[in-house]
Amino acid sequence: MKIVVHDTATTMIELLHRPVEERPEALREMCEPLHGVMSKVMGGDLDLVQAHQSLGSGFRLDRDDPRYLPALHRMRDADVWNRTEDSLATAWERISGAAPGIKHAETVHVVIVLGNPDDDHLMVRSSGYFGQGGFPGAIHLVMWPTDVALEKIGHAAAHELHHNVRYANVVWNPMTVTLGEWVVAEGLAEAFVRELAGEQAMGPWTAALTGAELDSAYEKITGDIDLAGMHNLTAYMLGDTTAELMGQPTVGLPHFAGYGVGLRIVDAHLAATGLTAAGSVALPAREILTNAGVPTTA
Repeated sequence: MKIVVHDTATTMIELLHRPVEERPEALREMCEPLHGVMSKVMGGDLDLVQAHQSLGSGFRLDRDDPRYLPALHRMRDADVWNRTEDSLATAWERISGAAPGIKHAETVHVVIVLGNPDDDHLMVRSSGYFGQGGFPGAIHLVMWPTDVALEKIGHAAAHELHHNVRYANVVWNPMTVTLGEWVVAEGLAEAFVRELAGEQAMGPWTAALTGAELDSAYEKITGDIDLAGMHNLTAYMLGDTTAELMGQPTVGLPHFAGYGVGLRIVDAHLAATGLTAAGSVALPAREILTNAGVPTTA
């Protein structure tokens, strides 16, 4: 696997010196390495600029903001791009060692984009960083340089690489994907980060719920584990607030409910089998759910 972490620091600094009206097209060019892969998985010609501006938590394209350039310089001074590349190389070494012969994209393009410091989903719920990696050949990372994000962006990249390899082996169809698949995938990816770098490296998502709240979410999510269609699943995974922002159904769950539940399921699977998250990367969700004692018919 060839991993290409694009120098988007230089590109975004240049972009922010352009007139505002030229910035959307400059961003489109910067994200072009992701376009074909992500569009194919999502089943249409995905407009990455529109996604950046609407639900992607990316920096504003329609105005100047004196915070943006210092933030990019802070990210570059913190060596974010090289550290992300190193983290991805380590992650791939672990996965390929645990699952020799696993299918994977020949080249994975990685694009790191500056986030919007006024976006609650990014800054409040996600501590300044998150990613998308379920598109074999493409990883999209968004961050604002909070102390937490600067520390953990490389771990987020490893999380997304686990998804990237999984979905070179497991079919992800947005129209038919089940809640069980999504929950398992997130649990595996966070358990993988823990295998690589310890519990403190995991994201804020899996720690969002504890105690009785987690127990309640577990019961609700496992009760609907066979529900299908990505448009039906957002509230289960990301919580009602995010589902409302996306115009999707709410189900009475808090932020990131599915992540903590997913980790609980995966931990039960790992305990039952003695496997690792790296070695489980391509296992069917149904097998993992069965190992964890979660009944499923899908």
